[in-house]
Amino acid sequence: MFLVKPERRRLLQVGATVAVIALGLASRAYPQFVPAALGKYPGDALWAMMIVFALGIIATRMRTWQLASWSLLICLAVEFGQLVQAPWLVALRAHPLGHLVLGSAFGWVDLIAYTAGVAIAALVDKAALFKRR
Repeated sequence: MFLVKPERRRLLQVGATVAVIALGLASRAYPQFVPAALGKYPGDALWAMMIVFALGIIATRMRTWQLASWSLLICLAVEFGQLVQAPWLVALRAHPLGHLVLGSAFGWVDLIAYTAGVAIAALVDKAALFKRR
């Protein structure tokens, strides 16, 4: 008898990715609905959640802890990449889409927001998006 590995529900992953993107864009477009004490960090946490869900679309059989680990590494790489100020990167980050994807300025607190976002997304993944057979 073959053991079948559990896998993610790809359509739910797509839905979660789209929903988190919409929430993230809304948090930046309508900051009055986000508590001022939180600043821009809910958007950073949502960006990290989007990375988890988007990676989950591709890595349907990866365990949740592995998905979270790879997602956090991607978030950290992008954040530390902001320390690189090559002219072509600065120009790319000046474009609105480049700014949304790559950010612009390194911030230590962003790392906390990313970690929180990845943790929340991992809990959602484990509870609702990972199909057990």
